[in-house]
Amino acid sequence: MAVEEFFKTHKYLVEHVKSPVRRLLMNEINWNDRLIGIKGCRGVGKTTFLLEYAKQHFGPEDRSCLYVNLNNFYFTTHSLADFAEQFRKSGGKTLLIDQVFKLPDWANALRECYDRVSDLQIVFTGSSVMRLRDEQCPIHDVVHSYNLRGFSFREYLNLQTEMNFQAYSLEEILKNHQDIVASITSKVKPLAYFQSYLHHGFVPYFLEKRNFSENLLKTMNMTLEVDVLLIKQIELKYLPKIRKLFYLVAKEAPTVVNVSQLSSEVNISRATVMLYLKYLSDARLLNLLFYEGDSFPKKPAMVYMQNSNLMHVINPDNVKGQAQRETFFYNTCYKDHHLYKGKKKDVAFIIDGQWPFVITDTSYRQKMNPDTFYAVDKMESGHDNVIPLWLFGFLY
Repeated sequence: MAVEEFFKTHKYLVEHVKSPVRRLLMNEINWNDRLIGIKGCRGVGKTTFLLEYAKQHFGPEDRSCLYVNLNNFYFTTHSLADFAEQFRKSGGKTLLIDQVFKLPDWANALRECYDRVSDLQIVFTGSSVMRLRDEQCPIHDVVHSYNLRGFSFREYLNLQTEMNFQAYSLEEILKNHQDIVASITSKVKPLAYFQSYLHHGFVPYFLEKRNFSENLLKTMNMTLEVDVLLIKQIELKYLPKIRKLFYLVAKEAPTVVNVSQLSSEVNISRATVMLYLKYLSDARLLNLLFYEGDSFPKKPAMVYMQNSNLMHVINPDNVKGQAQRETFFYNTCYKDHHLYKGKKKDVAFIIDGQWPFVITDTSYRQKMNPDTFYAVDKMESGHDNVIPLWLFGFLY
């Protein structure tokens, strides 16, 4: 009986799902794997992504696929593995599980499903805080994990202009940026859309008829209250300290953190400051930038907001252009590359240990180094090692 009720909800949701743009991740996932985890921060569209997959590959009437959300109270008294077995016996082949972390013992529950129902494919969504590949995680050896990110500038531009621009690798951009730019600017003027993307284009709340800032602020608080506290099993009484630490760092970001000062202001130990910064990074609220060779628990060289949209909610009257530019560049390159703090003057990032980058705008008047790349804002097209900043939004 339970499966039948879930099918009714599944049919309605799949019939009515509407994805504004096709997400590139849909092509990157190997859909033949038996256990697939899709992580991502709140608000990026994980539920829509699952339902869109069901719609494209099965349709609303195909009973071999079923979407279930574990916020349903049914799962407070019924085993996920028992449900999966029941679904499989009714002809099910692919079970789409949303918000899997709502189960207190979600990792063991997924492992039990995987082992007991060996011919069932399971695709689940979860928080970016979940550490699926850690050896302590019961599914680390069988899960194939992916990250769904917010909209890239390319996706945002496609949505706004009804175009279908493709993504490019970093190597393609570095070598052929002039030709790529020409192919894009012959159809649209990217700079006409770039500032609005930096303000509200990464998180798809701009598609909803609600106040964008209030919606994003609510999501940030939910991330702290649920993703960080619940999944990391932190007592509720520590929430005010985490919120205060986040705000103190966020309103100054990008910044070199003074761990001792933060420890004093928040009234927690230096080690706890570092641990909470790591949690905030896992939750995709902050990005930690280290010198090459360093990593947590060492102090990061710089701390950034995870994306520029967050900056306009946390500190709307004091968003500096250079801070926004660097935040965008870090966030868009972070998907497929390792970024480190540059040691030379003006070099903000070194990508993959080989490409130094200066992030600036057209007011830059320093002598340019031929061995360095320059990502320049307010520039439609570049030359040689000078590349328009907006083009890096086409990396995915």
